Amino acid sequence: MSTHPFLQRLHETPLLADGAMGTMLYAKGASSEQCLEYLVIARPAWVSEIHQAYATAGADIIKTHTFGANRVHLADHGLADKVRDLNFRAVKLVRDVREVTGRALFIAGDMGPLGKRLQPEGPLSQAEVYEAFREQVSVLWEAGADVLLFETFVHLAELEIAIQAACESCDLPIVASMTFAEDGLTMTGQTPAEVVGRVRRAGADVVGVNCSVGPAAMLQTLEQLREADSNVPLIIMPNAGFPERVEGRFYYPSSPEYFARQTDAFLAQGACIVGGCCGTTPMHIRAMRTALDGWLAGKQAPGEQAALSIEDLAPAAKVDYGVAGDVAPTGILNKLRAGKFVISVEVDPPRSFTAEKQIEGARHAWKMGADAVNVADSPMARVRMSALSLCVQIQQQVGVETIIHFTTRDRSLMGLQADLIGAHALGVRNILALTGDPPSLGDTKQSTAVYDVDSIGLVRIINRFNDGVDVAGQDMGQKGGFTIAVACDPTRADLVQEVERFHQKVSGGAHFTMTQPIFDPQLWRDFLRIYEDRHGIFPVPVLIGVLPLQGHKHASFLHNEVPGITLSEDALERMRKAGANGRQEGVKMAQELLLELKELPHVQGVYLMPSFGRYETACQVLDVLTPAERGAVRS
Repeated sequence: MSTHPFLQRLHETPLLADGAMGTMLYAKGASSEQCLEYLVIARPAWVSEIHQAYATAGADIIKTHTFGANRVHLADHGLADKVRDLNFRAVKLVRDVREVTGRALFIAGDMGPLGKRLQPEGPLSQAEVYEAFREQVSVLWEAGADVLLFETFVHLAELEIAIQAACESCDLPIVASMTFAEDGLTMTGQTPAEVVGRVRRAGADVVGVNCSVGPAAMLQTLEQLREADSNVPLIIMPNAGFPERVEGRFYYPSSPEYFARQTDAFLAQGACIVGGCCGTTPMHIRAMRTALDGWLAGKQAPGEQAALSIEDLAPAAKVDYGVAGDVAPTGILNKLRAGKFVISVEVDPPRSFTAEKQIEGARHAWKMGADAVNVADSPMARVRMSALSLCVQIQQQVGVETIIHFTTRDRSLMGLQADLIGAHALGVRNILALTGDPPSLGDTKQSTAVYDVDSIGLVRIINRFNDGVDVAGQDMGQKGGFTIAVACDPTRADLVQEVERFHQKVSGGAHFTMTQPIFDPQLWRDFLRIYEDRHGIFPVPVLIGVLPLQGHKHASFLHNEVPGITLSEDALERMRKAGANGRQEGVKMAQELLLELKELPHVQGVYLMPSFGRYETACQVLDVLTPAERGAVRS
C-alpha cells in the first residue's frame, strides 16, 4: 500500500497545526467548571467559529474539539454515554469548516489523557484504559478524521496503551505528543530519547512535545528528540509562555511576533508540524503561517520558482476544443472511440467560495493517470459551489478534461438551455445528464424543484444542440459538439424498469454511460443480459463505478442510508472482518472488483468515487491497471 496522504504531505513540506481551543472558548464565556467537550452540542457555533478562525489564519491541521471526550473524563460530568455523540459531532464540525474554506485541511482526531492514573497508583486497569481509547478512536475514525493526535500526555505508559488501541482499531496515522518540564524530562522522569524509542515501538508515526512550557524551553526538548532519532518526524506545539493569573483569568505573555520568530528555529531543528497550545490564538497561528511560508521560500535555490506554475504541473494543460464551428469530438469521446480505457475521478464541489482542496484532488487524479475529472452537481441536494464553475477552474488550473454532472432539478427548460450554452462557451463539453436528488433530501427543503424535464428529456435537448438547434428549433449557428454521458444503476431491485429508462437515454443520443458503484460483478452481468434480451446489442461504452470503502461502518452507512448505493453481503462481511484495516481492505476489494469488471463486455473505463475527499486513497485503486490502460502517470 502507498504512503498515507497525511504522511506523504509531511514528507513533502512542514505543516501548520492550529492553536488553543480552550483559551478561545473561555474568551467566549465558557466556564472552567463545565465540560468543554459538550459545547459541540451546547454551543456548536462557538466551536465552529474557532475552527474557522484557525483555518482562515492558515492552519493546515485542525484539531477536533475532543481532547477529553473519552468515557473516563466524561463520566465526571455524567456524560459517559455521550462518547459517540460528542466525537462524531466534533469531527463533523471540522468537516463542515473544511467544506466552507475549500482548503485541503487535515482533520486531527484530538485525544488527551484520561485524567486518572493507572493501577497501582490510580484506579484504572490497563484493560479499562485500552477500552476507553479504543472507543474514542473508533468513532473519530468512522466520522472521517484524517489523523489521530494524542497530545499533552504526562504518563508514558498511558500513551503507549493509547497508541496500541489506535493501531489495533484503525489505519490512521498516529501523532503522539508528551509534555516535558523545563529540565527536559517528562513529569515522571523519562528522557526524550526514552520517549522516542518507546512511542515509536508502540506504533506512532510522528513524535513530539506540547503544552507545559513556552517556545524557548520547548526548543531544547525538540533538539534532544532530534538527537535521539534523526529520522522520526517531529511535532512541536508550545504554550504562549507561562500564564499569569490576573483577576481570576489567565494571561499568556508570548506574542504572535515572538512565535513567528521561534518558528524558524523549530523548522531548523527538523520539526515537521508546528503549532500552538495553551494561550495561542489565531493571531499566533497567522504569524507562524507567515514565518513558515517565508522559511519555505528561503529554502529554495536562487532563481528557483516559489511554486510550480500551471504549465509545470500540466504540460498539456490547455484543454482545446477547437474554434467556432468546429465540432471535433472531446478528448474523452476520441479515446472511447479508439477503444482506449478511460479513467474518471469524481470531485464534489465545496460549500465555500474557494475550491483549493478540490483542485488539489483533481491535480492528484491527473498525475495518477486520470483522463477526466467529473464534478457533481450539489449531490444529495445540498448547497455547494456550482459544478460548472468548479469544472472551469479545474480545466484552467489543472488542464484535465471535466465531465459536469448536469441536473434538471434546479433549472427550467429555458435555464437548462442557457446553462448548456454557457458551458460550451467556457469549454465544458462533457455532460452527464441527470435528473438530480429532490430538495427534500437536502439542507434547503424549502427550495422548489423544477423538473421541467428529467434526464431522458435532457439527453434529447443536448442532442438537439449537437444538431445545431435549440428546443424550439431555432438555429444555434453551429453544432454543439457535446459528449453526452448518462447514468445507470445495475444495483436497482427492479432491473427491468432501470433497463427501460436507460434504453430511452441511449436512444436519445448518449455516447457512453457511467454506473453507480458496483460491489458485485454479477449485477453488471444481469443488467447487460436483461438489456440485450429486450433491445439487442448493448449500444455504448461503460465507465464502471468503483467506490473504495473506508471501513465497516462507512460501508453500512452507504448501504443503508445513501440512495443509489447497494452493497453485496460479501462486501459488507469483508469490511466487517477487516476491522482496523478497513482502508487497505477497501482499496484491495476495489482493485479486485476493477480487475474483474474491466474484463466484462462493454466496460471501457472506470469511474472512481472518493469518500471523505480522500483522492489519494481512491487513486490507489488504479495501481492494478496496466500502463496502457492507465495512461500517463505524470510526475
